[in-house]
Amino acid sequence: MKTIEAFRKIWPERSATSSVESEEDMLKFITIELKDELTHPRVRKTKQQKLELAVQRINESELDEQEKEDLISFYRKIAAQLD
Repeated sequence: MKTIEAFRKIWPERSATSSVESEEDMLKFITIELKDELTHPRVRKTKQQKLELAVQRINESELDEQEKEDLISFYRKIAAQLD
């Protein structure tokens, strides 16, 4: 649950994150983010670019170090499964 709370903290302005109640919900949201599915196909970024942006956002956040590590690890695990 701590990872879910950390995830919500880095996306406070996105109303969709408030509906994230489980790791499965978070997995869906991160998958959409990494695939850049909400962007027009001609301007989508690669999965690697989106991962780098997410890691940067996490590192620049006010989360504690353990939360940052857990969340980055979760993002990387999901990115590795996407292909």
